[in-house]
Parts: sequence; C-alpha cells; structure tokens
Amino acid sequence: MRIAVSGTHCTGKTTLVEELSRALPAYEVVDEPYHLLAEEGHDFAEMPCLEDFELQLERSVDCIAGSEADTIFDRCPMDLLAYLVTHRESERFDVEDWLPRVRSAMERIDLVVFVPVEDPDRMVLPEAEDAGLRRRVDEELREILLEDRWEVGMDVLEVTGTSRERMRRVLARM
Repeated sequence: MRIAVSGTHCTGKTTLVEELSRALPAYEVVDEPYHLLAEEGHDFAEMPCLEDFELQLERSVDCIAGSEADTIFDRCPMDLLAYLVTHRESERFDVEDWLPRVRSAMERIDLVVFVPVEDPDRMVLPEAEDAGLRRRVDEELREILLEDRWEVGMDVLEVTGTSRERMRRVLARM
C-alpha cells in the first residue's frame, strides 16, 4: 500500500510518518521533496520561490512514479500544488500544465492521510513561521483533497488528535 501523509507545515505530518514507520517496519519511507533536494545540494531561500516549489512538485511526482508497493510518503504532489496556488507569484503557475502528471502519480497512491491545522491548534509555531501562509495552504488542501477540486478521485483520510490517535486511525483504515 502506498500512503501519502499530507498537510501544511507544522501540523505533525513528519511525526505521523515516523510513528507509521515504526508500526510498519517493512515499509519504505520517502522524505519530503524539500529535504531530498536540500540533501542533494539545492539551496532554498527562506521562502522558496515559485521555481523551487515546481522543482519539489516534480520530485514528488518522480518519487511516486518510481516507488515500490509498500511506501509512506512525507508529502505528495497535492501539498506542492497547494503551496504553488497560494504563492505570492501564483499567477505565473499554470496548474493545468501539471495536472496530467499529478493525476498519473496520484493514481499510484492508495491512501492520502490529511493532517489539518486543528482548532485549537496543537502546534506551537516558531516565530519565523508564516501563520497566514500555513492557514491558506491548509484551506487549499481541504478543498484539493477533501472536496477533490481537480477530480483526481483520491481515497483521503483526515486525521486529528494526538499523534498516537492519528496513527491508530491510519492503521485501522489500512
């Protein structure tokens, strides 16, 4: 089963991925595209530019396309689309150009686990974090994933609560 853990920054996605990895030791874990690219030497600005997000989107699509059956992804292409459509230069991004590749990649994902911003918020944001951007991306992801904005037909599970409660819900769904 291919599982993608999705959500805006600072919601507990990576913590959930780590817990799922411990519970499912036979599964491969694919780090989020930002970290994969940074490890390879890509230098991101504090606030990535549009091209940085497109590069992450491309890496996300490629990682899914080349994945084995039992894989957990920290982020998926839908996350990057949410960041791209909320970017200050979003008018330069044409989502329609990307949708065929994104749809093809997402067809390989068996379950998208959406980790939303909760109210009250479970996370204490560092001062450097852009809380407004975080909320905007969360709202976009709700529409993209839960309302299936682009009719991709994904199986989406929204999880809230403690990291242990979230993990139990994912394992129960599997």
